[in-house]
Order: sequence, then structure tokens, then C-alpha cells
Amino acid sequence: MSSFLSSPVLFPYSNSNSNSNSNSSLLSRLRRKKSQVILVRAASSVNNVDSSSSSSSSSSSSSSSNTSTARLITFLGKGGSGKTTSAVFAAQHYAMAGLSTCLVLHGQDRTADYLLNCKIKSSPIVCSDNLSVVRLETTKMLLEPLNELKQADSRLNLTQGVLEGVVGEELGVLPGMDSIFSALALVRLLGIFGKWARKNHQKDKFDIIIYDGISTEETLRIIGASSKARLYLKYLRSMAEKTDLGRLAGPSFLRLADEAMGISGKSFQLNGIMSAEIWDSLEKILERGTSTFSEPHQFGCFVVMDPNIPTSLNSALRYWGCAIQAGTQVSGAFAIASPHLDVESMENIKKNFSPLPFAFIPNLSKGSSQDWNAIMLNNTSESARDLLSLPVDQKHRMVSSIDFDAARKSVTLLMPGFDKSEIRLYQYRGGSELLVEAGDQRRVIFLPPEIQGKVRGAKFSDRSLVITMG
Repeated sequence: MSSFLSSPVLFPYSNSNSNSNSNSSLLSRLRRKKSQVILVRAASSVNNVDSSSSSSSSSSSSSSSNTSTARLITFLGKGGSGKTTSAVFAAQHYAMAGLSTCLVLHGQDRTADYLLNCKIKSSPIVCSDNLSVVRLETTKMLLEPLNELKQADSRLNLTQGVLEGVVGEELGVLPGMDSIFSALALVRLLGIFGKWARKNHQKDKFDIIIYDGISTEETLRIIGASSKARLYLKYLRSMAEKTDLGRLAGPSFLRLADEAMGISGKSFQLNGIMSAEIWDSLEKILERGTSTFSEPHQFGCFVVMDPNIPTSLNSALRYWGCAIQAGTQVSGAFAIASPHLDVESMENIKKNFSPLPFAFIPNLSKGSSQDWNAIMLNNTSESARDLLSLPVDQKHRMVSSIDFDAARKSVTLLMPGFDKSEIRLYQYRGGSELLVEAGDQRRVIFLPPEIQGKVRGAKFSDRSLVITMG
């Protein structure tokens, strides 16, 4: 059995410094032509993802063949930095490219309503061609799983009717529920969770799903939820299988959950699914969720900032590092365009976020309806649309969050936005892995055999943590 240390392994870091009408008409036509090229590129990049996904899944099991090929995109940034504006801009971009797009909002902020000039409701509505919008409301979302549990209990009779007496409309939202139900709504749309995925609004098949959550912190928790939940599942299974209480109560709770949510993917039988099968199915679901957020073909994540506010810039850098800690890659960085920003300042900001692809998004007015055709033809929009249309492999070939060097027996971790004093290293299972703690996130790094061993030293250099193994 693996031994656990009661205290972190801390290392001393060493720091190394790092104007005629005809001309106007011609320009308009050129912009329109360039716009068409960009939109075609956006559609083809997603189609390439679909074709590669379908070819790779041709040998997979029938259960995984139900998985949707929709790509999930989200934006991270400080409040007021333009996160919702960026999400709406991206949604319009993909929809105008001919891709079936769904913008998913969670929260009572009405910015998107003004930008889209439509009233967004708790059920999906078609806002424009190829664009559907929905606002998640936790008070409504908690009713459906409760009803599923009630129906399952009526067949299994595990609570002798007690669950049937629960009135869902009386229940309020507790802290933490927003994140849980947001995650359930997303995995349903993406089609990666049991029976809920299989019966997911079969008429609603999207190419792109854009999520604008309550806050960046909540979104980061959702991104890392699947990978973090796998360890909890491991310990829960151990308790259920190795303790008297677990062996007594565990099978009944598992049967109820499986009957309600279709975890195992099999129809209910009185003497049917064993607890071990349900545990295995739960592990596979979490593994699928983890791969969704770590696979750039399925998930795109962008940081957003207001270049006029220093704290917004610093927060975007930190959220870049937090996203890496949560187990995903950042696809690029967006800033809201400002007339007060000179060329030198813009170049400095781009350099600060290098090597991430960087673009500016037009500063949109919230007080009047938007002409999205004109916005998309705007010169400022061009670089943003280029970035959103980049092929996935090109986007992620530029940034590597971890690098193993067998010759030097070292591990280099990209840690933007963090100070060396904020990083802690732990080793709990010999020399086969590292646990990195930073930004209120913990990440496990599994080491290749050739560089496994004890940590001999670490230094912080050029936004990266270089760890020497021995």
C-alpha cells in the first residue's frame, strides 16, 4: 500500500530573470470577401474535427458511438473584463459560418440579452440563423433529476414512498448546486453521461456549444471536476466494498442512481447489474469527461481581459495558469478593443501573453441593438475571427504546459500568473508522480519511467517551474 506524507515536500527555488466613395466601396468588398474566407475556414476547421473524431471512433464500442461531436468553448476572465461580450461574439461568429451553435448562459446578468436583442429564457430559443440561446436556472434544473429519482424509486421501492413525498418546487438552491447542475447541463448537451445523454434533446444537435458561467472560478471547477472526482470515486468505492456499512447500504444507493440516470447503460433487471459494473461505468463516464476537457478537438478555452485595467490583465494571466492546473489548455487570449490604447501598449500586452495567439474584440455598446453583419466586417473583428477559426492542431501546437527532458531528468511546467512562493510540490507515492498545488488547484503529474525518482531541486524561470529529478 502506498504511504502518504503528512507534510509537503518544499524546495528552495532559485529565480533566474527572465477617401473617395470608390475606394470605400472597394474596401468594403475586400472586407466582405475576407470575411467569407474566415467563415469558411471556421466551418472547415470544425468539420475536420468531426471527420477525425468519427474516424478515430469507428473502432470504439457502441456505447461511445452515442457521444456527440459538439465542441465546447468557454471564456475565462475577471468580472467586467468582457467575458460575456466575447462569448456572444464567438457565438455569432460560428453561427454566421453556418455552424449550429448554442450559447449557454448561467446567471442573471442581462448583457447577452442586449447584445443579441432577444429575451433569453430557461428553455432554448432560436435567436437567429444557426444560433440558439438558453439561460440555465438551477431552481428549474434540480426538478428533473429529482423526478428521475422518484420514478426509479417507484420501480425499486427502496424508500417505501418517502422520496415520492418530496415536493421539488419547495426546494431552494444551496451553495455549490449551481456548479453541479451547470456541469450536468453541459454533459447532457455534449452527450457524455448515461441515459441523460442518450435522451438529450434529440432534436438539438449542435456543432458548437459556448458556455458563459456565473464566474470564472465556477467554470474552472467544472473544467477540473471529472479528473478530481475520479479520486473521490476511488475512495468511495473502497469504503462501499470494504466496510460493513458500505456493503449494507451501497448496493441499494447504486441501484437507485443507476436506474435514475442509466449509468451502466443497461435496462433494469431484478437480479441484473452488479455493484462492480456500476462502479466501473461511473469510472468510464468520469474518464470520458476528463478527456473532453483535455482534448483540444472537443474543448476550447480563451482568457479575456480589459487592457485598460491592470488587474484585469493580471487576472487573465493567473486564469491561464489556473486553467492549466485544472487540466486543460488555453487556446488563445482576447482583449476588448480600446481607442485609448496605443500601438506600443498593445504590443506589450501581446508579448505578455506570448506564446498564446492574441486578438482584439470590438467594444460593443449595450445600449442599442447590434448590426452583427457590420460588426463582423469591422477591421477590429478580423483578428478575433481569425483566432476563433484557427485549426485546432495549429492552435495547440504553439503552447505546451508540460515538458519532460529525459536527458536532464527534469520536468518543466508552464505556470503563468503564479509567483514562486505560491507553488507547492508534494510526493505521496514514491517517485512515480508529482502533485503540484497552486491557484487553489491541485494537479497530479505522472512521470515517465526514465525520470522517476525523488525531487532534487526546482527553480522558477520565465513563467515556468523547472523541476530536477534524481
